[in-house]
Amino acid sequence: MISIMSIAPEMGRAELGHIWYAPEVQRTKVNTESVFLLMNYLLSDLHYRRIEWKCDARNDRSRKAAVRLGFIFEGIFRQHMIVKGQNRDTAWFSLLDLEWPRVYANVKRWLYEEDGISLTSLNLRGKE
Repeated sequence: MISIMSIAPEMGRAELGHIWYAPEVQRTKVNTESVFLLMNYLLSDLHYRRIEWKCDARNDRSRKAAVRLGFIFEGIFRQHMIVKGQNRDTAWFSLLDLEWPRVYANVKRWLYEEDGISLTSLNLRGKE
């Protein structure tokens, strides 16, 4: 499951969230392709300016997934939410329309070509 949420069409902004996968497809290209298709829909078809990815700052797998998919870490919103009676710090990531052509090419290459390079490596190239 993946949701487009916090939709602000007048601002050209939306968030991808509430992401979870059945164990059978975890760590497969199915996950990457489903996010890629939604990213492409928002940035290429709807011409949004910004996609956001937010997660519990302690969720290392989600944070790594965001970077792997080309999102840029923006910071931590401290005590952003209360979840199950506990403070939650939220890690914020974004992907902008001007970054999309590079990320699009990287994800497409990783999904559909068998060259053995990791998607994280592709998306981190040229950012340093």
